[in-house]
Amino acid sequence: MDNKKIPVHVSIIMDGNGRWAKLRGKERVFGHFQGVESVRACTEAAVEDGIRYLSLYAFSEENWNRPADEVATLMKLMMKSMIEEFKTLMDNDVRFVVLGNRERLGEELNVAIDKLMADTAANSRLTLIIFLSYSGKWDIMQAMKKAARELSPEEFQAMETGDFDKYLVTAGYPDPDLLIRTSGEERISNYLLWQSAYTEFVFTDTLWPDFRKPEFRAAIEEYARRDRRYGKVK
Repeated sequence: MDNKKIPVHVSIIMDGNGRWAKLRGKERVFGHFQGVESVRACTEAAVEDGIRYLSLYAFSEENWNRPADEVATLMKLMMKSMIEEFKTLMDNDVRFVVLGNRERLGEELNVAIDKLMADTAANSRLTLIIFLSYSGKWDIMQAMKKAARELSPEEFQAMETGDFDKYLVTAGYPDPDLLIRTSGEERISNYLLWQSAYTEFVFTDTLWPDFRKPEFRAAIEEYARRDRRYGKVK
């Protein structure tokens, strides 16, 4: 593939864990555990293919409304995965970042997140961003409040779109070039609403636990066939 056609930032809405488990007569949480293997596979593929940023929508603000036992299992799974994947992150020169409303996370998980982010901060081959307790509307709202606190009324009125970017939780990271959603759903579910203004979308029927390197690379190849014009005429 032409290196010019490889996206800098790929983002994935990981959907279908519950349905994958149900099809096998298992509890929903079984699908979440299997989905970790897909995270590993896509991270490895991103490293191998020269992608600089891989972001994953792991848990939305709306997901807090799920059954308490499922939420607790997901938080434990996040903690377990961070511990078990440390060596893989270091071996592959991957920087680990978590973005979202972390005030809603437990202290133990936040401490573990901070430690892994600090331990991998010098890694530079790939930045793996996990969106945890995140929603696009929340992000825009918190950015607006932050800007209102920091700017004078005149500065706030004069602010342009490029100025607003630095108040989002994604400040300093490029907007996604490609957004993949698994499981056949064709919506973005309150994810990166501001940042995905010119993102290319690929929707696939594959359920997340079945989404591995071949499926990831098929989406990259689909992206490479696109002609991105950003509203201009070529």
